Amino acid sequence: MFKAILLEEVGGKVTAAIRELEDNRLPDFENAVTVAVEYSTLNYKDGMILNGIGRLVRGYPHVPGVDFAGTVETSDHPDYRPGDRVVSTGWRVGEMSWGGYGEKARVKGDWLVPLPEGLTAKRAMALGTAGLTAMMAVMVLEEHGVTPERSAQDGPVLVTGAAGGVGSVAVALLDALGYKVAASTGRPETHDYLRGLGASVIVERAELAEVSKRPLAPVRWTAGIDSVGGTTLAHVLAETAPGGSIAAVGLAGGSNLETTVLPFLLRGVNLLGIDSVMCPQARRVAAWARLVKDLPMEKLDAVTETAGLGDLLTLGKEILKGQVRGRLVIDVRA
Repeated sequence: MFKAILLEEVGGKVTAAIRELEDNRLPDFENAVTVAVEYSTLNYKDGMILNGIGRLVRGYPHVPGVDFAGTVETSDHPDYRPGDRVVSTGWRVGEMSWGGYGEKARVKGDWLVPLPEGLTAKRAMALGTAGLTAMMAVMVLEEHGVTPERSAQDGPVLVTGAAGGVGSVAVALLDALGYKVAASTGRPETHDYLRGLGASVIVERAELAEVSKRPLAPVRWTAGIDSVGGTTLAHVLAETAPGGSIAAVGLAGGSNLETTVLPFLLRGVNLLGIDSVMCPQARRVAAWARLVKDLPMEKLDAVTETAGLGDLLTLGKEILKGQVRGRLVIDVRA
């Protein structure tokens, strides 16, 4: 038996409750690994799933939770043995397959990553998909020539949605690597929080939310990490320096992009999409290693809060309203 949050759909309405489930209800796969889960985390996507929003879940009943960390209990995969410490992010865990909001999870072994040396399960979930995504965004900017020296010369790297999970880690990470960082937020109460993470410039979200018919504007940014999309992304494109790059990691503000080819043709701006769900395993492992090496863990701890399964239904609503900042770790045993 194990405890989990179970989502069920009745008459088109999704309900959620903590249940005691038999182990034989766990999904099965070829090369399956069963993990005794210790921690998960709460992402915006989790909030949508918990509240039955969108079509992220393929079938009910369902255990959500797109991230988890814990210890291997049983394994049919050659790379993992009982007692191994592991992390799972992406691969549609918590969407197409049961996820981390339970004391046990069973996934394909190929969906796991060994817990990096020097990283606890709790800190791994303080990072989770959000931290992995932020690191991958920084890596792709580096690969396209963005450097701290360029940010000092051409303007800061702008992080939009900066008070959220991806944004918080991105601000702290960029600052630790020596970049000048600008953070965009629509929440005045988070200004001091973002400065504490390393942002030297605060940009009001309203500045980037107005519809503009100008495909090019005066340069303000060397590069950007955008988790908003829509009008915000159009503004960032128009204000990015020649040869700069924008890593787009989410579409909370919409997928429509009203711009022209001018930022790409006249300034050579790169628009780089980040997919932390289906990314190659080698890149996933490299990103985890970089996080352990480059992100000051005291900064991570300072923006991390912990909750239990019993708090998730309320928190799932709060994250959709923008009332959760930083990283929220879920202790599934609490």
